[in-house]
This record gives sequence, structure tokens and C-alpha cells, in this order.
Amino acid sequence: MELRRRDILMSMAAGSLSLNAFPALAAGNEIVLAQIGPFTVLPAPDAKLLNEGFQACVADINSKGGIQGRKLKLLTLDDAYSYEGFMKQLPVAREAGAVALLNPIGSATLKRVLDEGTLDQQDMLVLNAIPGASVLRDPGHPLLLHVRAGDEEQIEKIVAHAQILTIQSLGVLYQNIPMGSSGFASAQRAAKALGSMRVEGSESAPDAASLKAAAEKLAASNVQSALVVGAPKFMGEGIGALRNAGMSQQLFTLSYLPVPALQKFAGEKGARGVGIAQTFPNPSGIKLPVQRELARIMQTHMPEVKNLSGFHMEAMIVMRTFEAAAKRASSISGAAIAQAAHRMGEIDLGGFRIDFSDSNVGSHWVDIAVAAQNGRLMY
Repeated sequence: MELRRRDILMSMAAGSLSLNAFPALAAGNEIVLAQIGPFTVLPAPDAKLLNEGFQACVADINSKGGIQGRKLKLLTLDDAYSYEGFMKQLPVAREAGAVALLNPIGSATLKRVLDEGTLDQQDMLVLNAIPGASVLRDPGHPLLLHVRAGDEEQIEKIVAHAQILTIQSLGVLYQNIPMGSSGFASAQRAAKALGSMRVEGSESAPDAASLKAAAEKLAASNVQSALVVGAPKFMGEGIGALRNAGMSQQLFTLSYLPVPALQKFAGEKGARGVGIAQTFPNPSGIKLPVQRELARIMQTHMPEVKNLSGFHMEAMIVMRTFEAAAKRASSISGAAIAQAAHRMGEIDLGGFRIDFSDSNVGSHWVDIAVAAQNGRLMY
């Protein structure tokens, strides 16, 4: 029934959008993709690293003839990590003919975009929004497809792992944004399902004084472990605040925080041993074909990048997902590519599988890695 409902919604979206005035989206000899992200203001490398991966993959696909005989073009736009900035750049992407928006970042911005029906106003696929907060997935939107496993799945993995470590109480330091509050709720649900873990929450604004007070409150509750949920900078500084508050116990956070950024915000000593959920395979590994493919693409098309990150891996998998769907689409339009993604079934990208056949979420893969002293992750 859910599959049928989704097909009906997608057909309605395709039908209504085809009647509106969006001819530029399918015009020209190029397929335009856009990345609108926080290239300034947000002191975290997410958007930049994703962009490096996107550029390398676009070059690689173009070197093989493109998609349906058309080359790809990547449009890079800065939203300064604000809703106003995003809404300023979205018409720029649309006027340039973008058929897909790759990895927009920011739970508050994206929640408002969904609430205000912005995605109903253009035939543009949004592929893999960050973060994977539940408020962006339920109910979601027919033109919003999520490649990575969501925050709820990451938190479920962390809570289950904590139970294996015999941890009986978990503190959650969470930012006062939709990603943070929904993350705290996810931790409560996961702990309730296990039946024996106590969860304590401490909400905080991102400023230093609020973080200090919230961290001290959590430390005083005598929890055996803690999880930090929020924007990357908040998570890094939250880890540091918990360490400064005297918490030497096992700490966890979500996949959006690379180890170098964690070390920058929390210090090398504070970062060491922190468990970080991962939603893609180790970018430095060589066992899986997808890992070797990432190394080949980056060495060929972006040789100046010496240290591969999880965001490079994510960018490649997002681009390969778009490529697979676009090659199967009846036309190069947002709605047609989304329909093709749902109907192509499971695809194997070299040991990492994507399947949109029964939902708008393509992957449920989650692992936990530990921050090591050398700025890398130990899987």
C-alpha cells in the first residue's frame, strides 16, 4: 500500500510539474547539478569535502561520455548556513537548469523548506539532505531522497553498542535545533526498546556558556556514557565541554563530524576514543570495490587531495546513485529521476547497496568507528 501511495504521489508530482513553466530544467546539452551549502560561516569542512568528491565524480562520468549522451555540470553555491541564504541561492540553481540538488546541509533550513512547501514549486530532485534527522524523513517529500542511513538508525546503533559495553545510563547533550531535539527523542526510543538503559537529556544553545552549563548538568547526573547531537561544530565543542566537565567515560557522536574537526574543537586529548557513527565504508580502506573506486577517482581527477574522508566517500556514492537513476529515467527531470530511483530496485555500488524500492531512504548501513590519535578513524 505504501509503495502504491508513493507511486501515485510521484505520478502526481510529475504530472503537475510538467504543466508548469520549468522548461529550462531539461534544456541545453548539459545536465546541471547544484550543491547549495555552507562554504562560509559554518566552521566545519562538510560542504568543501563533499564538493571535492562531487567535482571528481562529475569529471569521471564526463570522461566516459556523461549520461544519456549529455555531460554533467556542477554548480556550487554558498548559503552561509542560513535559511535566507539557501532561499537566495535556490532560484539561482533553478534558473541555471539544475535537475538535482546534492547534499544540502542544515536541519533548521531544510525543515522550513519542507514546512513551507518549497519543493512543490520546482521539478528539482533533492538527493541526500544532511542531516538525516527524523523530522526531514517523516513524512518527507516525493522529491527528497535520502542516500545515507538516518540519525535514528545511527543513534539506535550507538545505544545498542553502549548496551554491549554494559552501559546502563546514557546522557544526551543536544543542540536546540530540530536535529538535536529529534536526536534526543530517538535515543529515548532506542533505550526504551532495549528496556534497561536510563537516558538523561541536556539541551543547549551553541554558545560556550550554554554548552558549559549543559555539559556540567549532564556530568552531575552521573551517567555512564554520553551522546552529543547537533551541528558539527556543536558536536565537537560539546565533546570538549563534557571532557572539561570531568566526563572521562565513553562518548559518542554522529557521522557528520570528521576526526580533524573533532580534534580542532575538542582538542586531541578530548577527541581520543570518541565513538563516531559511520554511514559509509571506511574511505581509506581497500577491501571493497567501492573503496578502491573512490581512490581511483580522487587520484585521477583530484590528485591534490591527499587524505580521503567519509564525505568524499559520501559524495561518490551520491553521484553514483544519481548516475544509476538518471540513466534509467524516462527524461532528465527531477520527478522522472526520482521515479527511476524507486523503480530500479537494489543496486550494488561495489559492496555498498542502495535500494529505494519501498521508501525514500536508500541505505540503512551504520557502523561505529573510534577517533584515533593520528586524526584518523579506527573501524
